[in-house]
Amino acid sequence: MAKGCRQIVIWALHMGFSDFHGNEGVVRRLREMLARDRFPQAVILAGPAGAGKYTLALMLAKAINCLAPILSGGLPDFCGQCSNCIRIAQAEDLESRSAEALEAREDMRETDRKETRLFVQTHPDVLIIPPDPPQMMIKVDQVRRVIETIYYRPGDAKERVYIFTGSRFMKEAANSLLKVLEEPPDFATIFLLTENPGELLPTLRSRSMTVSLAALSTEEIEAYLAIHRPVWKAEQRALVARLSEGAVGRARNFDLTAYTAARSHALAILHSALGAADHSELFKITETYRAGAEGRNKLEALLRTFYSLLEDLVFLNSSTPELVRNTDIAGELKKLADSADFAWITLAADRLAEVERGMRRNLLRSLSLDSFATALEPG
Repeated sequence: MAKGCRQIVIWALHMGFSDFHGNEGVVRRLREMLARDRFPQAVILAGPAGAGKYTLALMLAKAINCLAPILSGGLPDFCGQCSNCIRIAQAEDLESRSAEALEAREDMRETDRKETRLFVQTHPDVLIIPPDPPQMMIKVDQVRRVIETIYYRPGDAKERVYIFTGSRFMKEAANSLLKVLEEPPDFATIFLLTENPGELLPTLRSRSMTVSLAALSTEEIEAYLAIHRPVWKAEQRALVARLSEGAVGRARNFDLTAYTAARSHALAILHSALGAADHSELFKITETYRAGAEGRNKLEALLRTFYSLLEDLVFLNSSTPELVRNTDIAGELKKLADSADFAWITLAADRLAEVERGMRRNLLRSLSLDSFATALEPG
């Protein structure tokens, strides 16, 4: 009995490709390449933000380098428990790891800081290359680090793995990477993650295999959330499924509380703009958008929510209510749509763009929002 219990525990601890949600056919083809030892040395993983590109790249890095590989569904899988799998998995929270690397760079002397580029590395043979701030591009010094190490045989892994998490390369960096892809070593694999393969040089694309991850259906996202967000009501899961636009990662990390708070402000401002004589509620709301980083983030969330609501108004005006994303407030949106024609919605979008430009010029945020609402009043 004890032995059986122990086996159950081991099975529960295993995390393999079955934990990747969606795009089963794509994942199967990649695993079949691993099984035939025909995995390409350069792979472009393309798909919308939140589709799982980074997650899949790390899973493949584990499968390539697992010290105790297993078969799952007749295809190669990683154990998730060997030293290589564990160390590679430590890079899963890319945002936190990147923040740690940036903080470490900020603590350096100014001369050293200027010469230091951003990398994430939790395994000596797996290097993750995020876009380097502030330009948020892959820079030539980052590619040079790849060139310096890629031709040395791995120490702890079977293959070296390099994961570029963005596709915006500085010209010299792209050209340097092209030289590597022309003659890559047999013991290295490079992943290029992108939302838009067209951002990459045609010569880079021609030397890589492009694998596209498709957006998931609303139903698939809802089914996923029913398991991973059971505390949400069905209408909340439906809302998030539509707002995440088929990206399971975006749905998984969706801050529903923050979104609904921003949306309540956006709706109040829209109601005020469409004819409320008393602006006292408007001024109470806009006064909360203060200066500083917190206020900036709050305003960015508000603007994203505004655009979502305006798109829904367009769908309602064009007689395509099935495309509306904020389904839980469909009745309120219908009333707003009755007062907002295409010309008004276009003007509102233009005015929102002005608020965004004002953010970059550090204009007072509360006044920008007041101006936005009052400028849209009918008549």
